[in-house]
Amino acid sequence: MDVSDIINLVIGFLAIIVGILMFWSLPVPKADKHANLPFLSIIIPARNEENRITPPLLHSLQEQDFQSFEVLVIDDQSFDNTVTVAKAHGAKVIQKQGKDRESGKSMACWSGALHAKGKWLLFLDADTCFTDANSLRNLLLSYQQKGAKGILSLQPYHTVHKMYENLSAVFNTIVIVGMNIFTIWGRRFQTAGSFGPCILCNRDDYFLSGGHKKIQGAIMDDLALGQAFLNKDLPVYCLGGKGIISFRMYSEGFKSLVEGWCKSFAIASKSTHPIVMLLTIIWISGSFISAGMLLSFFTSADPVTMILSGLLYFLYAVQTAWFARRCGNFQWMIFIFYPILFLFFAAIYGYSLFRVNILHSVKWRGRNIDV
Repeated sequence: MDVSDIINLVIGFLAIIVGILMFWSLPVPKADKHANLPFLSIIIPARNEENRITPPLLHSLQEQDFQSFEVLVIDDQSFDNTVTVAKAHGAKVIQKQGKDRESGKSMACWSGALHAKGKWLLFLDADTCFTDANSLRNLLLSYQQKGAKGILSLQPYHTVHKMYENLSAVFNTIVIVGMNIFTIWGRRFQTAGSFGPCILCNRDDYFLSGGHKKIQGAIMDDLALGQAFLNKDLPVYCLGGKGIISFRMYSEGFKSLVEGWCKSFAIASKSTHPIVMLLTIIWISGSFISAGMLLSFFTSADPVTMILSGLLYFLYAVQTAWFARRCGNFQWMIFIFYPILFLFFAAIYGYSLFRVNILHSVKWRGRNIDV
């Protein structure tokens, strides 16, 4: 075993330990008791969502055992059958009008909040779906148990249907880790903001923070909204959504997956705490080192090098699978080829940096967004 192999193996095994520190846990909402809950307004911003908003989301809302809510679908200049589909499933549709600078998710959410009658507001992405009949009630009870103040946001559990969707595995892990509060140090670091697909808050706190109108134009509206609440000394809680809410990301195809992750990653990474960012960089670097050491497994004449390099690759595959499957139902077999997942992540992250810092523009849902 030469010196370079020893160094690489040491770094690789240390990176696995760093990974455990980086992604220590992902708690989910827990409801320990029943209580009276206030009337709820569910606000769903929608642009060309006819194939996502139903059957999953609207059907799952109809099946909830808690039914004291209204559903407001805010149509953001859709040109498909979003409006017809939403109305057919009992939602109240608000067709938002306005100039291009006033369009987008943030202003759709703000428009919904202005029309809402509920004491609590729940903002849901159209591609989300509640898991069980009691999921909504458990979410609301969890918020109540936290004092019903500030924001409770969930990152939905990612459901995968097609092979290319598994390419999101590392992205999902890094998105959650990048919120700063899932390390071994817990909430010692301030959260980067809130998760965007599922945001629950009370009406008074929402308007006190300035709501989505205050963050109009922000590309990462979820992070910006969370920061707006924090600026008013309102708490922001971020939890995993497994067992409560799920979503299917970028079902339109590989191109939408690339555009979606490209849109967010270079900007979102700026909100990650430097220590968490350092841990993440070490963990990602370790994945490439472990992949490189696999060559030693096949080429080295030293049995110790072969055993250690093979063990390192195996442990990295298991850890990557463990982390990713906290976030979604990614197929176990793909993690045998985990270097491909990390290479894809690195390529998209680099492309995102190029789009944001050089072109100052990203694409999403048929729009060019200046950044």
